[in-house]
Amino acid sequence: MMMNENHENRIPEENHCENEAGMTAASQEHTSENAQAEAKEQPRYEHIHVQPEPDPVLKELAKQRKSMKRTMVAGFLCCGLLAGGIGFGGGLLANQMNGSSTTLYRSTAGKVEVQPVSAGSEMSVEQVAALNQPSVVEIKTEKVTNSSFLQQYVQTGAGSGVIISEDGYLITNNHVINGASTIQVRTSDGTTYDAVLVGTDSKTDVAVLKINASGLRPVTFGDSDNLNVGETAVAIGNPLGELGGTVTNGIISAKDRSITLDNQQMTLLQTNAAINPGNSGGGLFNSRGELIGMVVAKSSGSDVEGLGFAIPSNLVSKIAQELIANGYVTGRPALGVTVLSIENAQTAMQYGVSSLGVYITDVESGSAAGKAGLQAGDRIISINNLVVESFADLSAALDNYAVGDTVEIMVSRGGSTVTVSLTLQEKKNTTVPQNENGETQTNPEVPLN
Repeated sequence: MMMNENHENRIPEENHCENEAGMTAASQEHTSENAQAEAKEQPRYEHIHVQPEPDPVLKELAKQRKSMKRTMVAGFLCCGLLAGGIGFGGGLLANQMNGSSTTLYRSTAGKVEVQPVSAGSEMSVEQVAALNQPSVVEIKTEKVTNSSFLQQYVQTGAGSGVIISEDGYLITNNHVINGASTIQVRTSDGTTYDAVLVGTDSKTDVAVLKINASGLRPVTFGDSDNLNVGETAVAIGNPLGELGGTVTNGIISAKDRSITLDNQQMTLLQTNAAINPGNSGGGLFNSRGELIGMVVAKSSGSDVEGLGFAIPSNLVSKIAQELIANGYVTGRPALGVTVLSIENAQTAMQYGVSSLGVYITDVESGSAAGKAGLQAGDRIISINNLVVESFADLSAALDNYAVGDTVEIMVSRGGSTVTVSLTLQEKKNTTVPQNENGETQTNPEVPLN
């Protein structure tokens, strides 16, 4: 969330829960101690694409904060997330968009005629690399930002991407391109293109870009549902934003690994292939040269190695198809509000509230939430009696329902409890907000509209 340097960060004043029991200094300290203890016990996951450069004045302080943070808690860095999945039945899947045809390649019994080898046959790591390096691109982003001293400067970031069609569609992570004013793609032959954002989905951290090119070599999607632990895994990406086409290899260490990234519960593939900052959006391939996942996270603990994660390719292809066709993922229910998840005493003090939880910060005009009477400042207590204490809880609760379902929402407002009934609408805007340093926020204000 962009913070205004001239104003305090507060939930709208008229909607504070002023009559609720205040949080005493002792309880705040106790809450803080519990939060620290809990953080030490559980691994953390963070995006590890090459972050945009922060405000030069604040850069050194940010480095110091991150250094202290890493010594206290072993975490995970997000380095490349491509969630989406198209379970193609075999052959080729063509998607019609504005009269043109976009083809995503899927492995079949026959071989795809690509030199020097064909996807679908067993091959060495060298052959997998030779086949797919032309399909993995470098991504550079720029974002014009106002510094804390009211000066403008350009932030730069970097990540990876994967070509999925001959006519210029490619996939990367939402967190790689989120908030960027310009996006450039550099292919393996050294050609640089300006990219257009086709669509993005924060829930799965997938984005689709389009470049004006033809004759590109797309990847072949493998079936991530049929992977076995111990299979070969080859990662290709752009580590450090400068080493495009870097290849590392390992195995599939585990399937269906559940981790939490930016308050989103995700089910991922685990690999011991070396993953580094800048690999975000890059590909994970099997020994047949097929894309089986998109790199998303690795351990950030200095004493932990060989823990990398990727989104399964079946999910990748599905989300990519939706974004190309519609610009967003259809059929997801939403309230029509923007929320802020306050999960520790320090954040509660920052925003001037007395209780932890999920607060509504904005209500979309004409939305179901607005018509039902929800207001900025309301703290969501439950949805159909499912307790909501964090954004993860809210997201999980909404996943139980479809667009058009009616739910009862209980909120706390001014010390009183209010229950409203509303019909869920379709969620269309899913871009993850970033803070003033170009970083995905730990407790972002998340649009649910």
